[in-house]
Amino acid sequence: MIKRLPFILLAWILADIYFFRAVETLTNNEFILWAYWLVDLLIAAGFISLIVRRSTNRPPGNSIALLMGLTLLVFVPKILALPVLLLEDITRLFRHFPPPAVWVSQMAVCIAAFVFVSLLYGMTGGRHRYKVHRLTLKFDDLPDAFDGFTITQLSDIHAGSFTSRKGVEKGITLVNKQNSDLLLFTGDLVNNKASEMAPWMETFGKLKAPFGKYSVLGNHDYGDYTSWESDTAKAQNLVRLKEVHKELGFKLLLNNAVQIKKDSAAIALIGVENWGKGGFHKYGSLTKAAANVADDEFKILMSHDPSHWEAKTLENSKHINLALAGHTHGMQFGIELFGFQWSPVKYVYPQWAGLYQRDGKYLYVNRGFGFLGFKGRLGIWPEITVITLKKR
Repeated sequence: MIKRLPFILLAWILADIYFFRAVETLTNNEFILWAYWLVDLLIAAGFISLIVRRSTNRPPGNSIALLMGLTLLVFVPKILALPVLLLEDITRLFRHFPPPAVWVSQMAVCIAAFVFVSLLYGMTGGRHRYKVHRLTLKFDDLPDAFDGFTITQLSDIHAGSFTSRKGVEKGITLVNKQNSDLLLFTGDLVNNKASEMAPWMETFGKLKAPFGKYSVLGNHDYGDYTSWESDTAKAQNLVRLKEVHKELGFKLLLNNAVQIKKDSAAIALIGVENWGKGGFHKYGSLTKAAANVADDEFKILMSHDPSHWEAKTLENSKHINLALAGHTHGMQFGIELFGFQWSPVKYVYPQWAGLYQRDGKYLYVNRGFGFLGFKGRLGIWPEITVITLKKR
């Protein structure tokens, strides 16, 4: 990130100067022109304040999220309007530098305004615009008793990011309306600390499923992304988080498996601790988790990071019929229209949202219930997944 900082600052300065020229072309109102730079000064002051707080070990509170939101609202619209202004300048080279065309400035401002409004919606209504994704999967080896069995998957709650009780309760109500047989949560209950769940215990305690609620840990649940006064404090936090799962009615799977029984039949539910490619910690062990699972059992795997599927699940000697993951959030930004899917996160994770199939094995990647960093969602809405298992 530090290496990229000069390029980010250069892009910001370039966008600021060019966009200011567009504003200046459209108005000579001194209040507007001064206000333009005042916003930048306020953002710069905010970052300086955060740096000072960090150097004195003072907690930043909600200021990071607020500053990030303001920065995105100011910076992204200018960046996306920049190509229009640059293109005009290039053409002016061949026209002996006539004055900038007013219509080009108008177009740039309109583009920026559209992006600004879209981002603003994403940071208000978008973060709780829950969408139910339904799919039916057919299997040859599914026990007859489980034909029509339904599973609701949630992932990436990130309780430390929530600010609206009404918005969160709207999502919980929608989950319960699905009336699924089984509820599975694939990790990242909190951002860093177990205490983040304290205000939401009653709300998430309302989740229900007749065949039980099961969960695994995600990369954020281990407390690896925050400072602790000691290793003991970090370890105690993880112990408390495991207690929180239990208090919410979730059976937490930690590199182990359980049987979900219906009538005289059963399927295996396997849960691994977080395992991710790249710089993510690899706490999970599918070999250990599935050690006592029979080869001929129908198997569902809960594994937070989808990179685990290609790296470990597909090559495993035991046939994993269905793997469930989350982690990517679909980057909380992208396009999903008429079957077309795109998000910048696809260039990092080949499996980033929705259903994937290979060699008769399925992976489903949930887009996440909550949000992290950017306090909103745009185009990639928060997800509640409902999967119906069918006998082929």
